[in-house]
Amino acid sequence: MSAAADPPPIEVHAGEDVDLSPLLTLPRAELITRLAAIFPAAAGSASRLAAEPPALRGGRAAAVARLAAVDPPAYARSRNHVDGAVSRLSPWIRHGVLSLAEVRDAALARVLRPEDAEKFVSELGWRDYWRRVQAALGDGIFTDIESPARTARRPQPLAAMPADVLEARTGMACIDAFVRALHDTGWLHNHERMWLASWLLHVRGVHWRAGAGWFLTHLLDGDPASNHLSWQWVAGTFSAKPYLFNRENLETYTSGRHCRDCPLLGRCDVEGSYEALDARLFSPGTPPRPPLRIRPAAPWVSATTTHDHRRPLVWLTLDSAAATSPAATAHPDAPRLFVIDRRWLASERPALGRLAFLCECLADVQGVEIRVGDSAAIVAARAAAHGCDAVAVADTPCPHVRRAAAALSATLPVHVVACPPFCDASRVDDLGRFSRYWQRVSRSALRPTGS
Repeated sequence: MSAAADPPPIEVHAGEDVDLSPLLTLPRAELITRLAAIFPAAAGSASRLAAEPPALRGGRAAAVARLAAVDPPAYARSRNHVDGAVSRLSPWIRHGVLSLAEVRDAALARVLRPEDAEKFVSELGWRDYWRRVQAALGDGIFTDIESPARTARRPQPLAAMPADVLEARTGMACIDAFVRALHDTGWLHNHERMWLASWLLHVRGVHWRAGAGWFLTHLLDGDPASNHLSWQWVAGTFSAKPYLFNRENLETYTSGRHCRDCPLLGRCDVEGSYEALDARLFSPGTPPRPPLRIRPAAPWVSATTTHDHRRPLVWLTLDSAAATSPAATAHPDAPRLFVIDRRWLASERPALGRLAFLCECLADVQGVEIRVGDSAAIVAARAAAHGCDAVAVADTPCPHVRRAAAALSATLPVHVVACPPFCDASRVDDLGRFSRYWQRVSRSALRPTGS
């Protein structure tokens, strides 16, 4: 398979010595306008985003309100339906505003028996699992983890997103609706994500990396671990078989809302049985593949063992862009810093909606500085400016953060602060499949913190 070409760097009109934290005090409309000026290549309409109230707003207050509405039994009954009782908590989980342990504890508190929340907690387990796979493989998640489970009839996957898809004019009512929702809101139901990814990969022949990059630009909850590994799961490069759907499946879980008025009804790309779709899209037979084994990574620990430094700098990352960051709570009086890293801007090209949500999360962090540039260089410079003798950062599987921390540790002690544990993974010895991981951790994941 050919990989998608790397996009050109996003243009940033901000110097590395400029603190952008004053943006956090602005009303949303003005925040959007200013972000559009600072990051002119960020996708999205500044005027529309400024005028319309967002469906999902960043920050702790919005997260707690949404968490209070979680109904685990209703989730288990209806989660596959696009109108089901899903939580939509993933954007706040992604940025560390809510921890997996906190969400699990809230779910368990609302049921009489832990098993009544098992389906909900197991879905949290997927996010923990993806993070562990990323910690084990690092940048390896950006290439095929396995050879494809099936041989596609299309000989050469497309390395870029087709224009008719990006403009929501494919003619398929469902696909165009999913694209508009992604661009307008930064969120899709998991089933909608899977349908859209499956159609792009197996019908249109788009390379999974191109689709994953497109999602990462727009999704408020986008992080490479869950995003890229989910696309590989659909593609069949990190799963036993590629994921397919047909019109019957779509109509069942959308109550037919897209199909009833679709001009392609009865002759669309996903018409027919699964057997017919499989025969149309893939060559016969299943290529042999060796069993997949992924050894878990050793815990990421501090580069130094001395923890008696008097004044650390708290370095907030995309996984902990919140007042609830373990590093921030461990050092309540330390200065805080968030770096909008140029490599992140170039690789993920975050849309205006993503940038606004991130700023709304950071607005809860008292006294935080926001700088643009290279993470390691800026963290070192700001630590020196504040007279700090160490750096504290929350645990993260992100290989870029880990590399930056390793570079920093050559001259400045780096302390890794553990996140609240979601489960006891000490017995996990293979991350090759989620089922193996969940078999080992499910009992501990279904116990509330402190039990």
